[in-house]
Amino acid sequence: MIRHHPDSNMLLEYASGSLPWAMSLAVSAHLQLCPHCRRASEQLNEIGGGLLEDSAPQATSGAALAQLMERIDQEPQQGEPQHADSPAGEGAPVSRRNTRDDRDPALARLPQVIRKLLGGNRPLKWRRVSPALKMSRLHTGQDQYEVAFHRISRGGKVAEHDHRGREVTLVLYGSFSDADGVYSPGDFLLREPGEVHRPIATQDQECLCLSVVEAPVSVTGPLGWLVNPLLSFRPA
Repeated sequence: MIRHHPDSNMLLEYASGSLPWAMSLAVSAHLQLCPHCRRASEQLNEIGGGLLEDSAPQATSGAALAQLMERIDQEPQQGEPQHADSPAGEGAPVSRRNTRDDRDPALARLPQVIRKLLGGNRPLKWRRVSPALKMSRLHTGQDQYEVAFHRISRGGKVAEHDHRGREVTLVLYGSFSDADGVYSPGDFLLREPGEVHRPIATQDQECLCLSVVEAPVSVTGPLGWLVNPLLSFRPA
């Protein structure tokens, strides 16, 4: 059961198109997993559509449509072409090779929007951050937020850390806990600067999360001064 959701302000930003793209990616993935938030988003879209219908039309120049189409043509394409007959289901990217990613149970049931993003990020490159934590950065074509998979081993404990910027975490596989609660697949967490926590995966299963951060975290404790200068932050 999904217990943690984006708040109404974030859903409103998402519906209006004003939420940054990387954050919108996490919200979109959550909506594909959460019927409650999907209904709320649909209602916001209906309200927005009604407001547009009631608003007075504005005159535009004759070249506006041509400029818009030109901008669309220039947008970089994310991922690979989608095929409805692919093994992962409708909309999933087709991989011609049987890679380790394809055999990974944690990646088997990802939301469609993330499967699409994986098309341009295969094979995933995992880097060990600590004995219990690995990460794989994802290229998203933007330069403000770092988007990555974070993977905690069974029973693994991530170092306690502070947040220098906003961090969104979407649980995709397994579960983890911290001092504030337990988080399962589909749960959506927003951490604000200054919030401190220590994620711990359950003993029976590893945990895979999608993370969107706007600044590197800061490890607390006596070794923070040694570790923090080594922490990287690479939006891509």
